Amino acid sequence: MSRLALRTVAGMTAKRAATIWLVLGVLAVVVFVASLMLGSVPVSPLRVLAALLPWHGSSALASTDLAGEIVRSLRLPRALAGFACGALLAVAGALLQVLLRNPLAEPYVLGVSGGAASFALVAMIAGCAWWIVDASAFAGALLSILLVLGLARHDLWRGEPQDTSPRLLLTGVVIAAGWGAVITLLLSVAPESRLRGMLFWLTGDLNGGGTPWVALVAVLIGLVAIVPVTPQLNVLLRGDAAAHALGVTVMRLRLRVYLVASLAAAAAVTTGGTIGFVGLVVPHMLRLCFGNDQRMLLPAAALAGGVAVMGADLVARTVIAPAQLPVGVITALTGVPVFLWMLLRRRR
Repeated sequence: MSRLALRTVAGMTAKRAATIWLVLGVLAVVVFVASLMLGSVPVSPLRVLAALLPWHGSSALASTDLAGEIVRSLRLPRALAGFACGALLAVAGALLQVLLRNPLAEPYVLGVSGGAASFALVAMIAGCAWWIVDASAFAGALLSILLVLGLARHDLWRGEPQDTSPRLLLTGVVIAAGWGAVITLLLSVAPESRLRGMLFWLTGDLNGGGTPWVALVAVLIGLVAIVPVTPQLNVLLRGDAAAHALGVTVMRLRLRVYLVASLAAAAAVTTGGTIGFVGLVVPHMLRLCFGNDQRMLLPAAALAGGVAVMGADLVARTVIAPAQLPVGVITALTGVPVFLWMLLRRRR
Protein backbone atom coordinates (compact mmCIF):
# COMPACT_ATOMS: atom_id res chain seq x y z
CA MET A 1 0.00 0.00 0.00
CA SER A 2 1.34 3.42 -0.93
CA ARG A 3 2.12 6.15 1.59
CA LEU A 4 -0.81 8.23 0.28
CA ALA A 5 -3.17 5.31 0.81
CA LEU A 6 -1.82 4.72 4.31
CA ARG A 7 -2.29 8.40 5.17
CA THR A 8 -5.83 8.29 3.81
CA VAL A 9 -6.69 5.21 5.89
CA ALA A 10 -5.12 6.77 8.98
CA GLY A 11 -7.06 10.00 8.42
CA MET A 12 -10.35 8.13 8.01
CA THR A 13 -9.64 6.11 11.16
CA ALA A 14 -8.82 9.24 13.16
CA LYS A 15 -11.98 10.95 11.89
CA ARG A 16 -14.06 7.94 12.84
CA ALA A 17 -12.44 7.87 16.29
CA ALA A 18 -13.14 11.57 16.80
CA THR A 19 -16.79 11.03 15.81
CA ILE A 20 -17.20 8.15 18.26
CA TRP A 21 -15.49 10.14 21.02
CA LEU A 22 -17.86 13.03 20.35
CA VAL A 23 -20.91 10.75 20.45
CA LEU A 24 -19.73 9.19 23.72
CA GLY A 25 -19.05 12.63 25.18
CA VAL A 26 -22.53 13.88 24.30
CA LEU A 27 -24.05 10.67 25.66
CA ALA A 28 -22.09 11.11 28.90
CA VAL A 29 -23.47 14.64 29.31
CA VAL A 30 -27.03 13.48 28.62
CA VAL A 31 -26.83 10.62 31.13
CA PHE A 32 -25.14 12.89 33.67
CA VAL A 33 -27.92 15.50 33.43
CA ALA A 34 -30.58 12.77 33.59
CA SER A 35 -28.91 11.40 36.74
CA LEU A 36 -29.26 14.82 38.37
CA MET A 37 -32.89 15.25 37.31
CA LEU A 38 -34.45 11.81 37.78
CA GLY A 39 -35.13 9.86 40.95
CA SER A 40 -37.72 9.44 43.66
CA VAL A 41 -37.93 13.27 43.72
CA PRO A 42 -37.93 14.68 40.15
CA VAL A 43 -35.99 17.92 39.71
CA SER A 44 -36.56 20.30 36.82
CA PRO A 45 -33.65 21.39 34.59
CA LEU A 46 -33.85 24.97 35.92
CA ARG A 47 -33.57 23.82 39.51
CA VAL A 48 -30.64 21.57 38.58
CA LEU A 49 -28.93 24.58 37.03
CA ALA A 50 -29.69 26.70 40.09
CA ALA A 51 -28.27 23.98 42.36
CA LEU A 52 -25.05 23.72 40.35
CA LEU A 53 -24.72 27.50 39.92
CA PRO A 54 -26.00 29.06 43.17
CA TRP A 55 -25.36 32.55 41.85
CA HIS A 56 -27.57 31.91 38.81
CA GLY A 57 -31.14 33.15 38.67
CA SER A 58 -33.47 34.81 41.12
CA SER A 59 -34.53 33.89 44.61
CA ALA A 60 -37.29 31.74 43.15
CA LEU A 61 -34.61 29.34 41.96
CA ALA A 62 -32.44 29.64 45.02
CA SER A 63 -30.33 26.62 45.81
CA THR A 64 -31.37 26.60 49.48
CA ASP A 65 -34.49 24.50 48.79
CA LEU A 66 -34.81 20.74 49.13
CA ALA A 67 -34.36 20.07 45.40
CA GLY A 68 -31.07 21.95 45.32
CA GLU A 69 -29.79 20.08 48.36
CA ILE A 70 -30.73 16.73 46.79
CA VAL A 71 -28.86 17.60 43.61
CA ARG A 72 -25.72 18.93 45.29
CA SER A 73 -25.39 16.56 48.21
CA LEU A 74 -26.74 13.29 46.82
CA ARG A 75 -27.07 13.06 43.05
CA LEU A 76 -24.03 15.06 41.91
CA PRO A 77 -21.47 13.08 43.98
CA ARG A 78 -23.19 9.82 43.03
CA ALA A 79 -23.16 10.60 39.31
CA LEU A 80 -19.50 11.61 39.44
CA ALA A 81 -18.63 8.46 41.41
CA GLY A 82 -20.50 6.31 38.89
CA PHE A 83 -18.68 7.87 35.96
CA ALA A 84 -15.30 7.48 37.67
CA CYS A 85 -15.93 3.83 38.63
CA GLY A 86 -17.05 2.92 35.12
CA ALA A 87 -14.08 4.66 33.51
CA LEU A 88 -11.64 2.95 35.87
CA LEU A 89 -13.11 -0.53 35.37
CA ALA A 90 -13.27 -0.22 31.58
CA VAL A 91 -9.70 1.05 31.30
CA ALA A 92 -8.42 -1.64 33.68
CA GLY A 93 -10.20 -4.34 31.68
CA ALA A 94 -8.86 -3.07 28.37
CA LEU A 95 -5.31 -2.91 29.75
CA LEU A 96 -5.40 -6.42 31.19
CA GLN A 97 -6.79 -7.82 27.94
CA VAL A 98 -3.94 -6.22 25.99
CA LEU A 99 -1.27 -7.16 28.47
CA LEU A 100 -2.28 -10.81 28.73
CA ARG A 101 -3.52 -11.07 25.14
CA ASN A 102 -6.67 -12.74 26.43
CA PRO A 103 -10.17 -11.40 25.69
CA LEU A 104 -11.57 -12.68 29.01
CA ALA A 105 -9.09 -10.84 31.22
CA GLU A 106 -10.66 -8.20 33.43
CA PRO A 107 -10.44 -7.20 37.11
CA TYR A 108 -13.54 -9.12 38.22
CA VAL A 109 -12.73 -12.40 36.44
CA LEU A 110 -9.05 -12.41 37.43
CA GLY A 111 -9.81 -11.79 41.08
CA VAL A 112 -8.37 -8.28 41.16
CA SER A 113 -11.65 -6.81 42.37
CA GLY A 114 -11.97 -9.59 44.94
CA GLY A 115 -8.49 -8.91 46.31
CA ALA A 116 -9.15 -5.19 46.53
CA ALA A 117 -12.50 -5.81 48.23
CA SER A 118 -10.99 -8.25 50.75
CA PHE A 119 -8.27 -5.87 51.84
CA ALA A 120 -10.71 -2.95 51.92
CA LEU A 121 -13.12 -4.93 54.11
CA VAL A 122 -10.35 -5.71 56.58
CA ALA A 123 -9.59 -2.00 56.85
CA MET A 124 -13.29 -1.19 57.23
CA ILE A 125 -13.79 -3.74 60.00
CA ALA A 126 -10.74 -2.34 61.77
CA GLY A 127 -12.27 1.15 61.57
CA CYS A 128 -9.37 2.63 59.60
CA ALA A 129 -9.38 6.03 57.96
CA TRP A 130 -10.52 6.35 54.35
CA TRP A 131 -6.99 6.71 53.00
CA ILE A 132 -5.97 3.45 54.69
CA VAL A 133 -9.00 1.74 53.11
CA ASP A 134 -7.90 3.06 49.71
CA ALA A 135 -4.29 1.96 50.25
CA SER A 136 -5.46 -1.48 51.40
CA ALA A 137 -7.62 -1.89 48.31
CA PHE A 138 -4.67 -0.97 46.10
CA ALA A 139 -2.46 -3.51 47.90
CA GLY A 140 -5.10 -6.21 47.47
CA ALA A 141 -5.52 -5.50 43.76
CA LEU A 142 -1.76 -5.52 43.18
CA LEU A 143 -1.36 -8.77 45.13
CA SER A 144 -4.08 -10.44 43.06
CA ILE A 145 -2.43 -9.44 39.79
CA LEU A 146 0.94 -10.70 40.97
CA LEU A 147 -0.57 -13.99 42.15
CA VAL A 148 -2.37 -14.64 38.87
CA LEU A 149 0.57 -13.71 36.68
CA GLY A 150 3.13 -15.41 38.90
CA LEU A 151 1.22 -18.70 38.98
CA ALA A 152 -0.07 -18.76 35.40
CA ARG A 153 2.84 -17.17 33.53
CA HIS A 154 6.00 -17.80 35.50
CA ASP A 155 8.09 -16.91 32.49
CA LEU A 156 6.38 -13.54 32.04
CA TRP A 157 9.54 -11.54 32.49
CA ARG A 158 11.78 -13.48 30.16
CA GLY A 159 11.51 -14.48 26.53
CA GLU A 160 8.34 -14.97 24.54
CA PRO A 161 5.48 -16.08 26.78
CA GLN A 162 3.79 -19.31 25.84
CA ASP A 163 0.11 -19.51 25.12
CA THR A 164 -1.17 -20.12 28.63
CA SER A 165 -4.71 -18.82 28.23
CA PRO A 166 -6.42 -21.87 29.82
CA ARG A 167 -3.99 -21.87 32.72
CA LEU A 168 -4.37 -18.12 33.12
CA LEU A 169 -8.17 -18.25 33.22
CA LEU A 170 -8.22 -21.22 35.59
CA THR A 171 -5.76 -19.45 37.88
CA GLY A 172 -7.84 -16.28 37.84
CA VAL A 173 -11.03 -18.20 38.61
CA VAL A 174 -9.35 -20.01 41.50
CA ILE A 175 -7.88 -16.78 42.90
CA ALA A 176 -11.28 -15.09 42.61
CA ALA A 177 -12.91 -18.03 44.43
CA GLY A 178 -10.28 -17.80 47.15
CA TRP A 179 -10.95 -14.10 47.66
CA GLY A 180 -14.67 -14.90 47.73
CA ALA A 181 -14.06 -17.27 50.62
CA VAL A 182 -12.04 -14.60 52.42
CA ILE A 183 -14.85 -12.08 51.90
CA THR A 184 -17.39 -14.57 53.30
CA LEU A 185 -15.17 -15.12 56.34
CA LEU A 186 -14.82 -11.38 56.90
CA LEU A 187 -18.57 -10.87 56.64
CA SER A 188 -19.20 -13.66 59.14
CA VAL A 189 -17.06 -11.93 61.77
CA ALA A 190 -18.09 -8.36 60.91
CA PRO A 191 -20.12 -6.38 63.47
CA GLU A 192 -23.86 -6.77 63.00
CA SER A 193 -24.33 -3.03 62.66
CA ARG A 194 -22.03 -2.86 59.62
CA LEU A 195 -23.00 -6.12 57.92
CA ARG A 196 -25.89 -4.89 55.75
CA GLY A 197 -23.91 -1.93 54.48
CA MET A 198 -20.96 -4.18 53.60
CA LEU A 199 -23.18 -6.64 51.73
CA PHE A 200 -24.80 -3.85 49.74
CA TRP A 201 -21.38 -2.33 49.02
CA LEU A 202 -19.99 -5.64 47.78
CA THR A 203 -22.75 -5.94 45.17
CA GLY A 204 -21.99 -2.47 43.85
CA ASP A 205 -23.15 0.53 45.82
CA LEU A 206 -22.66 4.17 44.88
CA ASN A 207 -24.80 5.41 47.74
CA GLY A 208 -21.68 6.19 49.74
CA GLY A 209 -19.98 8.03 46.90
CA GLY A 210 -20.00 11.32 48.80
CA THR A 211 -16.32 11.85 48.02
CA PRO A 212 -15.81 10.79 44.39
CA TRP A 213 -12.73 12.95 43.97
CA VAL A 214 -10.27 10.16 44.75
CA ALA A 215 -11.72 8.04 41.94
CA LEU A 216 -11.79 11.01 39.54
CA VAL A 217 -8.15 11.78 40.31
CA ALA A 218 -7.35 8.09 39.76
CA VAL A 219 -8.96 8.29 36.30
CA LEU A 220 -6.85 11.31 35.43
CA ILE A 221 -3.63 9.75 36.75
CA GLY A 222 -4.32 6.48 34.94
CA LEU A 223 -4.96 8.13 31.58
CA VAL A 224 -1.96 10.44 31.91
CA ALA A 225 0.24 7.46 32.75
CA ILE A 226 -1.00 5.10 30.04
CA VAL A 227 -2.07 7.19 27.00
CA PRO A 228 1.53 8.19 26.07
CA VAL A 229 2.51 4.50 25.76
CA THR A 230 -0.50 3.35 23.75
CA PRO A 231 1.63 2.97 20.56
CA GLN A 232 3.89 0.61 22.53
CA LEU A 233 0.84 -1.34 23.69
CA ASN A 234 -0.13 -1.82 20.04
CA VAL A 235 3.31 -3.30 19.42
CA LEU A 236 3.06 -5.49 22.53
CA LEU A 237 -0.07 -7.07 21.09
CA ARG A 238 2.15 -8.69 18.45
CA GLY A 239 4.28 -10.42 21.07
CA ASP A 240 7.33 -9.73 23.18
CA ALA A 241 9.77 -10.65 20.41
CA ALA A 242 8.28 -8.06 18.04
CA ALA A 243 8.21 -5.48 20.82
CA HIS A 244 11.88 -6.08 21.67
CA ALA A 245 12.81 -5.86 18.01
CA LEU A 246 11.10 -2.47 17.72
CA GLY A 247 12.86 -1.09 20.78
CA VAL A 248 10.09 -1.42 23.37
CA THR A 249 11.28 -1.96 26.95
CA VAL A 250 8.82 -4.73 27.68
CA MET A 251 9.50 -5.18 31.40
CA ARG A 252 9.07 -1.47 32.14
CA LEU A 253 5.91 -1.31 30.03
CA ARG A 254 4.39 -4.32 31.79
CA LEU A 255 5.19 -2.83 35.19
CA ARG A 256 3.47 0.43 34.23
CA VAL A 257 0.37 -1.42 33.05
CA TYR A 258 0.28 -3.53 36.25
CA LEU A 259 0.39 -0.44 38.42
CA VAL A 260 -2.22 1.48 36.41
CA ALA A 261 -4.61 -1.50 36.32
CA SER A 262 -4.18 -2.04 40.07
CA LEU A 263 -4.77 1.64 40.83
CA ALA A 264 -7.87 1.65 38.63
CA ALA A 265 -9.36 -1.51 40.16
CA ALA A 266 -8.57 -0.41 43.71
CA ALA A 267 -10.07 3.07 43.28
CA ALA A 268 -13.20 1.63 41.61
CA VAL A 269 -13.75 -1.01 44.29
CA THR A 270 -13.17 1.45 47.11
CA THR A 271 -15.65 3.93 45.63
CA GLY A 272 -18.42 1.65 44.37
CA GLY A 273 -17.82 -1.91 45.55
CA THR A 274 -17.37 -4.86 43.20
CA ILE A 275 -19.16 -3.95 39.95
CA GLY A 276 -18.83 -6.75 37.44
CA PHE A 277 -18.87 -7.04 33.62
CA VAL A 278 -17.98 -3.40 32.89
CA GLY A 279 -14.30 -4.17 32.34
CA LEU A 280 -15.22 -7.19 30.23
CA VAL A 281 -18.06 -5.96 28.01
CA VAL A 282 -17.17 -2.30 27.33
CA PRO A 283 -13.74 -2.93 25.68
CA HIS A 284 -15.24 -5.67 23.50
CA MET A 285 -18.06 -3.43 22.31
CA LEU A 286 -15.61 -0.66 21.46
CA ARG A 287 -13.41 -3.05 19.48
CA LEU A 288 -16.36 -3.55 17.15
CA CYS A 289 -16.01 0.17 16.31
CA PHE A 290 -12.26 0.82 16.62
CA GLY A 291 -10.55 -2.50 16.17
CA ASN A 292 -7.77 -3.00 18.70
CA ASP A 293 -5.90 0.28 18.34
CA GLN A 294 -5.17 1.28 21.93
CA ARG A 295 -4.61 4.94 21.01
CA MET A 296 -8.32 5.20 20.27
CA LEU A 297 -9.70 2.41 22.44
CA LEU A 298 -8.48 3.46 25.88
CA PRO A 299 -9.87 7.05 25.90
CA ALA A 300 -13.14 5.74 24.46
CA ALA A 301 -13.23 3.00 27.13
CA ALA A 302 -13.04 5.65 29.86
CA LEU A 303 -16.01 7.52 28.37
CA ALA A 304 -18.09 4.43 27.57
CA GLY A 305 -17.43 2.82 30.94
CA GLY A 306 -18.47 5.99 32.73
CA VAL A 307 -21.67 6.19 30.70
CA ALA A 308 -22.43 2.51 31.38
CA VAL A 309 -22.15 2.73 35.16
CA MET A 310 -23.92 6.10 35.36
CA GLY A 311 -26.76 4.66 33.30
CA ALA A 312 -26.90 1.48 35.39
CA ASP A 313 -27.00 3.54 38.58
CA LEU A 314 -29.80 5.68 37.15
CA VAL A 315 -31.83 2.54 36.48
CA ALA A 316 -31.00 1.15 39.94
CA ARG A 317 -32.31 4.35 41.58
CA THR A 318 -35.49 4.73 39.57
CA VAL A 319 -36.82 1.29 38.62
CA ILE A 320 -38.31 0.60 42.07
CA ALA A 321 -38.07 4.11 43.56
CA PRO A 322 -37.93 5.13 46.34
CA ALA A 323 -36.12 1.84 47.04
CA GLN A 324 -32.77 1.24 45.34
CA LEU A 325 -31.06 -1.73 43.74
CA PRO A 326 -27.30 -2.41 43.83
CA VAL A 327 -25.73 -1.03 40.68
CA GLY A 328 -23.73 -4.26 40.28
CA VAL A 329 -26.98 -6.17 39.80
CA ILE A 330 -27.93 -3.93 36.86
CA THR A 331 -24.50 -4.21 35.21
CA ALA A 332 -24.60 -8.01 35.54
CA LEU A 333 -28.15 -8.34 34.22
CA THR A 334 -27.19 -6.17 31.26
CA GLY A 335 -23.64 -7.42 30.72
CA VAL A 336 -24.42 -11.14 30.56
CA PRO A 337 -26.81 -11.04 27.56
CA VAL A 338 -24.71 -8.40 25.77
CA PHE A 339 -21.55 -10.47 26.08
CA LEU A 340 -23.34 -13.64 24.96
CA TRP A 341 -24.69 -11.74 21.94
CA MET A 342 -21.17 -10.60 21.05
CA LEU A 343 -19.87 -14.17 21.31
CA LEU A 344 -22.60 -15.47 19.01
CA ARG A 345 -22.02 -12.61 16.58
CA ARG A 346 -18.31 -13.34 16.50
CA ARG A 347 -18.89 -17.03 15.69
CA ARG A 348 -21.00 -16.09 12.70
